[in-house]
Amino acid sequence: MRVAVIGAGWAGMAAAVAHARQGHQVTVLEAARTLGGRARAVPATLPDGRAITLDNGQHILIGAYSACLQLMRELGVHEQPHLLRLPLQLRFADGCGLQLPNLPPPWDALVGIARASGWPWASKWALLRRAALWRLQGFACPPHTTVAQLCAGLPQQLMDEFIEPLCVSALNIAATQASGQVFLKVLQDSLFSGRGGSHMLLPRTDLTQLMPQAAADWLATQGAQVHTGARVDAIATLPHTNAARWAVHWGTHTATFDHITLACPAWEAARLVAGLHHSMANSSASPATLQALHAWHTCAAALQHTAIATVYAWAPGAQLTQPIVALRSSPQAPAQFALDRGQLGGPAGLLALVVSASTGERETLQTQVLQQARQQLALPALQAVQTIIEKRATFACTPGLTRPSHHIAHGLNACGDYVHGPYPATLEGAVRSGLGVAP
Repeated sequence: MRVAVIGAGWAGMAAAVAHARQGHQVTVLEAARTLGGRARAVPATLPDGRAITLDNGQHILIGAYSACLQLMRELGVHEQPHLLRLPLQLRFADGCGLQLPNLPPPWDALVGIARASGWPWASKWALLRRAALWRLQGFACPPHTTVAQLCAGLPQQLMDEFIEPLCVSALNIAATQASGQVFLKVLQDSLFSGRGGSHMLLPRTDLTQLMPQAAADWLATQGAQVHTGARVDAIATLPHTNAARWAVHWGTHTATFDHITLACPAWEAARLVAGLHHSMANSSASPATLQALHAWHTCAAALQHTAIATVYAWAPGAQLTQPIVALRSSPQAPAQFALDRGQLGGPAGLLALVVSASTGERETLQTQVLQQARQQLALPALQAVQTIIEKRATFACTPGLTRPSHHIAHGLNACGDYVHGPYPATLEGAVRSGLGVAP
């Protein structure tokens, strides 16, 4: 079959690989000039004039990302030297917090919690009891439960220094709004899925090179085509007499395909499906088909999104005690983590300060984060390099959320971190959905 994959993010490139493995002729159409979607490389310049490569947002993989890691290996991107593996840690600059040892589960969590610095024993026992209860209950809760409700009764220090940072980094939404069921699924698959599942994997190369470009290189060997700067304007059905089923229009180009996979963001996929519905409403399309298109478009368009900001900052000679350090967060100090890019293959002194569930204006946010980092990391000379705000970085993973399905119509499907699945908006969710769409 001739297959069009619309979108070259992590889901789209995984889908293109899956289609090509089945022997199909694949064409990838990407609106941007860079592969990777919401996890891609961005050029920048240090204050001293050096050209560097950043990412449009700092991402962290974990050891439980089995689909991501397997696909990367198959594309020739191995963990070493591209990722730095560390046991899960939520340690602050003063040494307080949690760091798990490299042990099989559940011993890593038990020992890590017992050894957590700065937590009284009453708090440790409370967390251990609650974790044991979640495990006995099969990591399940009523669908409309929030993370805050799930953790009701835990000491406030645990909420501030463990639950809230873990929730906002995994689901990109505050515990008072986040889905308790999805949070439990993340805990189950990371902390209790097997040895190393909870490990953090910090990228040592830019996110475009980490997987999307490797996928493009492999696709080229299979005769596939990858077009950047190709924003799709519309998709349309073809008459039944035509050998192909679909027409795809971008710029001055039109091509026909047997199958389309929408791997673009939810709002772009909703736009294309709404246009398709409008064009088919004037044809002989069945009421069932029109109803299915309308329902899918409505579901995708209804998704709410949350932002992630990354403030890249630089101080000559600066080095953190660990490649990743937790920051104490508040409305006036909004960043949750600092990553030392100098320890991850970047220039010495370059930090990535991450603000999940970001709100507010860029200038105010940058000023607050720089002041926060200067104080908490004792780096008075820290200065801004570039602040990147991905305004629709993730869908809002709220309790009881209805997400669009993979299937849209015969010969038309969708993939992405937002489609129906057990995970929040993560690279793993994107890759799994992409690998699962090949007909």
